[in-house]
This record gives sequence, C-alpha cells and structure tokens, in this order.
Amino acid sequence: MANDELQEKLLKKPYYENCPGCMVDEMKERQRGLPITKLLAIWTVVLSAALPISSLFPFLYFMIRDLHIAKREEDINFYAGYVGASYMLGRTLTSMFWGVVADRYGRKPVIFIGIITVVVFNTIFGLSVNYWMAICTRFLLGALNGLLGPVKAYASEIFRHEYQAVALSSISTSWAIGLIIGPALGGFLAQPAEKYPAIFSPNSIFGRFPYFLPCLFISLFALIGAVCCFWLPETLHMHPSNCSPTESYDALETALPKDNGKTETKDGRETDSGISLLKNWPLMSSIIVYCIFSLHDMAYSEIFPLWTESPRKFGGLSYSTQSVGEILTITGCGLLVFQLFLYPFVEKMLGPIKIARISGVLSIPLLTSYPYIAMLSGVALSVVLNCASLLKNVLSTSIITGLFILQNNAVEQHQRGAANGIAMTAMSLFKAVGPAAGGAVLSWAQKRQHAAFFPGVQLVFFILNVIEAIGVLMTFKPFLADRSQYESLN
Repeated sequence: MANDELQEKLLKKPYYENCPGCMVDEMKERQRGLPITKLLAIWTVVLSAALPISSLFPFLYFMIRDLHIAKREEDINFYAGYVGASYMLGRTLTSMFWGVVADRYGRKPVIFIGIITVVVFNTIFGLSVNYWMAICTRFLLGALNGLLGPVKAYASEIFRHEYQAVALSSISTSWAIGLIIGPALGGFLAQPAEKYPAIFSPNSIFGRFPYFLPCLFISLFALIGAVCCFWLPETLHMHPSNCSPTESYDALETALPKDNGKTETKDGRETDSGISLLKNWPLMSSIIVYCIFSLHDMAYSEIFPLWTESPRKFGGLSYSTQSVGEILTITGCGLLVFQLFLYPFVEKMLGPIKIARISGVLSIPLLTSYPYIAMLSGVALSVVLNCASLLKNVLSTSIITGLFILQNNAVEQHQRGAANGIAMTAMSLFKAVGPAAGGAVLSWAQKRQHAAFFPGVQLVFFILNVIEAIGVLMTFKPFLADRSQYESLN
C-alpha cells in the first residue's frame, strides 16, 4: 500500500509557484475547448515571419534586371537564385543558436526578436540600391529571425494534447500561406507607379524604389505580430527540476544512462529524454526526410514565378508580377480551406507518414505536366495553371505538416527547442541550396531549348521530380521511424 502511494506521488506532476511553464500546464488542465485567441495569435506571428521569405519571388526577376548585375537576359535567374538563397544561408548559421536560447531563456523572447527583425530588415531590403545590399539585408533577415523552431515547440506546449495536431497544422498552414500570400503581395504591390499611376507618382518614394511597397506592407503586418507576442504566455518550465543553465546543452549531449538504458531527470522521474538528440533516430530520420522535401519545395517556390515571368522564347509564360500574384492568391485561399477543414480529418485517418508518402507520389506526375501546361494559352492556361499550383502546394504542405508532427512527438518537452533548432539548421541549409540551385538550373535550361535530352524547362521539372522521388523513398521503413514504433522494437 505504501509503495502504491509512493508510486502515485511520483507519478503526480509537481507544480512550482511563479514558473511560467507550470502556470500554462495548470491553465491547460482547466481549459475546455480549443483556445481560439491563442491559436490566432500564433497564426499571426508565424504568418508575419513567413511572408518576407518568398514575397520577393514575383518581382525578383525584374529587381535583378533593374539592378543591372546580369549581362544577359538568360543570366537574370542565376543571380536571382543567390538573393533567394541568402536568407536561408543566414538562418542556417543561427538556427541552432536560437534553439538553445529558446531552451535556456524561453520561447517568447526568441519569437519577439524574430518578428522585430522582419520589421527592420525587410523594410531595408525594399530600399536596396544595388545587388550586394539586397544580398546582405536578406542574409541578416534570415540570421536574426530564428522563431520557426521555437514557435513549433511553443505550439505543442500551449495547447492540450488533443489539440496539438490542430496547432501544428495551423503553424504549417500559416507558414505555407505566408509562402504563398507573400508572393501574391509582392506581385500586386511591386512597381506601383507603373500599375497604379493615379495613386503613386513616379517621383514618390514608391516610384524611385519600385519594390519598397510590398516590403513596407509586410513589415507593418509584422508589427501587428510583434504586438500579439505580448499576449502570449511563456511555456518554458523555469525551476530547478528542469531549468538549470546547462539544460539546453544537455538536450544536445548524451546523458549518463542507468542500467535500464534510461535517464533520470532532476525531479526523480525516469525517462529516455536524456538520450542525445543526434542519437534519437525517430527525430533524425524525420529531420533528414524533412530536409529533402524542403530542398524540393524551396527550389519550386523560386522556380515557379521565375518560370512564369520568363519570356515565351525561353519556355516561360511571359506573365507579369500581377498575374503571378493572382495565381498565388487563389492558391493561398484554397490551401487555407484545405488545412483548416480537411487536413485534420485526413491526418486522423491515415497518420502523418502515409500522408507524406501519398502526397509525394502524387506530386511527381503533377510536376511532369508543367512543361506541357506552357503549351496552352488564354483561359485554358489560366484555369489549368491555377489548379496545378493549388494542388502542388496542398501536397507540399501536407508533407511538411506530417513531418512537423513526427519531429515534435520524437522528443520530450525540454528538448523541443534544441530539436527544432537542429531541424531548422539542417532545413535552412537545404533551403539555401534550393533557390541558388533552382535559379542556376533554370538559367542553364533556358539556354538549351533544342537539346535532345529534356530540352528547356523539361530538365528543370525532371530534376525536381528526382528530388521528390528520393524523399518519397525515404518515408519507407527502415529509414523513417515513428517514436512509438521505434521504442516498441527497442
């Protein structure tokens, strides 16, 4: 009887006064229903961080042209790729650092710093007067904005377990919509003196800096996201049981195991969470697969607007920034409906791994059709291209959401900041390669319109399909492992 009472006492979760994490846990126990206000606040914060990532893609082709760095028209895509890659390169170098900071000092400070970074450096980017200024501001925007990893950990901690799938889905939805609405804003608002001469004078600041308006608009929205941060409570536990100064580093190092292969936390609980994250195969396998799909998605995000805006003689569609903006707006609206109303149902029915696998397989024939879509014209081209863009982004977001869930389920609470830091570092490296490689491959492909082997843009979409196929193959056993299945086998 005494042993039963002791066991019950040990299993009972302790609460510490003035600990923000414990306060959130108590709030979750009393909470009934989905907290919509917090969900909307997180959604706004994530959207603020996501909008500037790809908002430049619709006007980047014209921006590089106006900066006079490319000597030939075919070389514009080459230089454009490096501007797109500089953001992700900066994020690669600092994601691990921001993950450690989030585990040591809290999620909220990192999130707030990331949003303020968007306000400052995205505004400066719109005022770029030469190629290297554009590269440097994008690099700093990525290096100082490390909120995606911590905000994923935050969402899994602020909501009850039954709402975690909805929370993580809302993050990936907001992120994906930001990656789509951002280009839509860039397409509609770039070059306003040319598009809306009755409102914007050529002699105004928006006439002298034709790409400043979309950047300013996004920065003002990010300012709203920064205000939302004040209403978000901190979720990190700050008490002796799991918040010593070395806790964030313990998440990256191997803890001393007991005889049963598990570790003991400072409050006496037995757990396997002390195992080095680098030896946590369910986590690392999901991160590796995540990186492959991220490489594909970022390359596609760079290539799609560049391809549509390229001249017909180079296999493009000769679209304007506004036409691209219209396509991406329709895509964003459709994606929002899918993620909010359909994805949670599909995830419960199939699970995250099957969703990623099926979505990857369906993406391959869809991308194969893109060069043939370019043969259409008029209304048929508009309808088919909009449908293809919507379907492609729905499939990509489904993959990323499923892998988000796997990553967060693979670690304990006190490791999530560091785990997401590792994921962000690796993902950012691959995403830095994506735009640079995508722009270079598209530029090269446009110079070989009459080649016998995959002429013109056919080569671009073939390479994207190869990357997607590799990602799909890696979703099968024994490579990709779910934590529950992995623990049952060990």
